[in-house]
Amino acid sequence: MTGTEQTPEVQGQVRDAVRGNWVDRWAPSGARPYLRLSRADRPIGTWLLLLPCWWGLLLSMVSDGQARWFDLWIFVGCGIGAVLMRGAGCTWNDITDRHIDGSVARTASRPIPSGQVTAKQALAWAVAQCLVAFCILITFPPMAIALGVLALLPVAIYPFAKRFTWWPQVFLGIAFNWGALLAWTAHSGTLGLPAVLLYLAGMAWTLFYDTIYAHQDKEDDALIGVKSTARLFGDDTPKWLSRFLVICVFLMGAAIVLAAPGGNIMALVVMIFGPWAMGWHMVWQMRRLKLDDNDRLLDLFRSNRDAGLLPVLFFAGALLA
Repeated sequence: MTGTEQTPEVQGQVRDAVRGNWVDRWAPSGARPYLRLSRADRPIGTWLLLLPCWWGLLLSMVSDGQARWFDLWIFVGCGIGAVLMRGAGCTWNDITDRHIDGSVARTASRPIPSGQVTAKQALAWAVAQCLVAFCILITFPPMAIALGVLALLPVAIYPFAKRFTWWPQVFLGIAFNWGALLAWTAHSGTLGLPAVLLYLAGMAWTLFYDTIYAHQDKEDDALIGVKSTARLFGDDTPKWLSRFLVICVFLMGAAIVLAAPGGNIMALVVMIFGPWAMGWHMVWQMRRLKLDDNDRLLDLFRSNRDAGLLPVLFFAGALLA
C-alpha cells in the first residue's frame, strides 16, 4: 500500500462516518481516536438517544401545565447527557466488540481494531464520560437520579445481546429510550403511565430503525455468527417494520391521550399530530427501502432524526395551546 492511497484506515477515519465531519477536519489529532470512539463523527446516535428525553420532558410539561426555569436545565442537561452517555455506551460497545469489529468491513476501521487506541485507554475514556454525565444527573430530583443510575444496566448488557438472542435491538431500545422515563420524572418528580407508554413507543421505533441499520451487516454477521433482527426477518423485514410502525404510533398516541390535560382539547389535538406525522415519515422510509443497498439503508437510518423531531415540535406547540 502506497502512502498516496486514500482509505479510511490510512486516514484514521471510520468507514461509515459522515465524510468531512468536524472530528476528521478540525479536532486535535490526539483527541480524534477518542472522539471517534464516542461517535462524535456520527451524531445520529446522539439524536436517537436525546429525542425520547425531549418527548418525555415536553409531554410531562403539557400534562401538568407547568413550565419552570428548571425545565430549561432539564432540556439542556439531557442534551449534554445524551452526548456523554451515547459516547460512553459506544466506547463500551467497541471494547466488548473489538474482536468482532475487526472481522466486519463496516467496523474494521474503528479506533480499537484499527490500532488507534488500546482497550484500556478506551475503558478509561468510557469511565470519564460516565463521571461527567453523573455530575449532570445529580442536579435532577432523587427519583430521576435513581433512574439514571439504573440505566447503566441495559447499557452494559446491550453489546452482549447479539451473542445470545436474535432480538438485540430490543436491548438497544431498552437503553436508548430510557430518557423518556428519566426526563418525565425529572420534571414531575414521579414516574407516570404516559411515560411508560412513551418509552415502549420508543422501543418499537428503535426496532424499526435499527433493523434497517442492521441490514448493512447481515452478510458479515452471518459469517461470524452474530444475531440480529435483520437476519431473523430476512425478506419479511418490511412486514415487521410495518408492525413496529403501528405499535409505535399507537403507544405514543395512548401516552398522549393519558397525559393530555383535562378540558384542553386543543393541546390534545396538537399533540396527536406528533405520532401521526412521525408515522408518515416511517411510511416514507419503507417506500424507499432497499434491503441490499447499503447506502440507502444508512441514509434511511439517519433520517430517523427528522422522524423523532416531529413529535418534539408538536409537543412543544401544545404548550402554547
